[in-house]
Order: sequence, then structure tokens, then C-alpha cells
Amino acid sequence: MRSRAFAVAAAACAAVGLAAPLAVATNGPTNIRLNPSSVHQGSTMTIKVDGCGHGGTVTSNAFPKTHLSVNADGHSTAVARIHNHATPGRYNLAVKCSDNSMVATERFTVLAGRGTSGGLGGSFGPSSTEMAVGGGLVATAALGGAVFIARRRRMDSVRA
Repeated sequence: MRSRAFAVAAAACAAVGLAAPLAVATNGPTNIRLNPSSVHQGSTMTIKVDGCGHGGTVTSNAFPKTHLSVNADGHSTAVARIHNHATPGRYNLAVKCSDNSMVATERFTVLAGRGTSGGLGGSFGPSSTEMAVGGGLVATAALGGAVFIARRRRMDSVRA
């Protein structure tokens, strides 16, 4: 009885042991997702790929060769920076996994220009001239308010 249980356990371990390399092997890159798929010159684009369990590379004429890193969720991700001098238009990128010779491609668009400038965002304070003008406006408003209240009191005392 023990030898039969041992034989079944050994067969199960052998089946799992032989199937493990097949579970790790990939069928090549699939489901390529680009964010954004239309990107300005000099900007970055995030590339997510399924099927590259051991990483890989992403290549294109619009950006330098970029390496895929494997996330905890099993997806591979790369961030590519588009060349500043890339000609606006349609481009292809090619994804190749490290453990597979298959290559998958995806199209994206490079847009002219560097996008919008968001401004300085409050990184510079007001100059001394701006402070003087603002202080003058506040003083004028305070003086005007005081004159208004004083005249109103005087009119109220005349009526009584």
C-alpha cells in the first residue's frame, strides 16, 4: 500500500517538475498597450506588454532601444523617451522578449512640437515693483473705506 502511494506521489512530482518549464516559457509578446499612442517630440511613452515573463527590448526609429522590466503582476513595462528631432508622423515599434525569438509590432504617432508649457506654477515670487503696486492699491482701498464710513457717520449725526 505504501509503495503504491509513493509511486503515485512520485509520478505527480515528476509531472509537475516536467510541466514547470513549460509554464515559465512564453509564447512571445502579445497585447501591446501604448500610453499615449500619439506623443510629442521629446515626451515619454509607456509601453506595456504581456507574454514577456523574463523582460525584453523595445526598438523604434523614434526612440533609443529600451528594456522591458517585469512587474509583480507578470506584465512587462518600458518607458521610452521620443527623440527631440523625431520627424512627426507614424512609426512602428518592435517588442522582442528575452526568452523568445518572436517579435510583435505596434504603431504610434509622433506629433510636432513639445506640447504645452504649463507656466512657472508659482515658482517665482512677486518683484518689488509688483509688491509696491499691490501695497498702494491696498492702502487706497483702506483710505477710501475710512472716508466712506466717516461721511456716513457725519450724515447720521446730522439727521439725529
